[in-house]
Amino acid sequence: MDTSQRVRAIISFVQAADSGSFAGAGRTLGISSAAVSQNVAGLETALGVRLMNRTTRSLNLTEEGSAFLRQARIALDALEQATDDVVAARATPTGRVRISTSAAFGREQLLPLLPGLSQRYPALSVEVDFDDRISELVQDGYDLAIRGGRIADSSLVSRSICKLNLALVASPAYLEARGTPRRPQDLHKHSLITRKFLGGKVSPWNFQGSDGSIMTWNTEHALLTLSSPEALVQAALAGMGIAEVGVHHAWRYLQRGRLKVLLLRSHHPGNYEMCLQYPHRALIAPRVRVAVDYLLEGFAASEELHVPLAALRKYAA
Repeated sequence: MDTSQRVRAIISFVQAADSGSFAGAGRTLGISSAAVSQNVAGLETALGVRLMNRTTRSLNLTEEGSAFLRQARIALDALEQATDDVVAARATPTGRVRISTSAAFGREQLLPLLPGLSQRYPALSVEVDFDDRISELVQDGYDLAIRGGRIADSSLVSRSICKLNLALVASPAYLEARGTPRRPQDLHKHSLITRKFLGGKVSPWNFQGSDGSIMTWNTEHALLTLSSPEALVQAALAGMGIAEVGVHHAWRYLQRGRLKVLLLRSHHPGNYEMCLQYPHRALIAPRVRVAVDYLLEGFAASEELHVPLAALRKYAA
């Protein structure tokens, strides 16, 4: 198999893995499914290993196929970069940057940075999808994603934006009417506002004991269950109860006295972080590199993303 045949075969293999079928790969590449199958079979023969197990309904990667797919993506990205390097020779990075982010973080943190990004790099265009579901960067065609939670190890490059600390908050009006809890057990007497994630799981609250133990507070029977972190803050502001929210969502309202922090000494702030992720590449496209650098610089300058827990004492009830 000569070099040109090998490249065609590798492209067919990657497309087949992404689409889950030879027919889907053929439609993407503009060739027949039989040609895709032949290319993949030729690649397997040249390598001396089976990369895919075929059935009438699906394609499944073998262990060798999964390992080869990771390396093949890097190789193809390097070939794509060779073209991008020609563009990079020009003074201004050019092209479209596709970003995936959650709805709340996108509106509150990302959008305010985009005017400055466009002003600095006027030849860039930006496309942002606001979606709380975790997207597949490579398969869905994104250049980068902004994700929050417990970030698992992956083949993606992860750049930390901030730690996502959680806090319990309530409005002064609610606390005046219902009293201020002094220990976790006091929450039995209060109206709770909790968050439900996309998979349907309701988020429990965690508290830390003086001995380092962690106690989990079940919030399944909360007065109000919401899926939007912004809505949790709004419900707390409306005096509906006590909510566990991200400090960055509540910070401006704490400063204005519209919310108070509760049980600061015992409430566990969580082990969450926000990261900017992009596919691992030997060489990153200039349009993506400048966007990554600019956004990380902007996030680093955001006060509400980097509030130390000690600063919350000033706003404790």
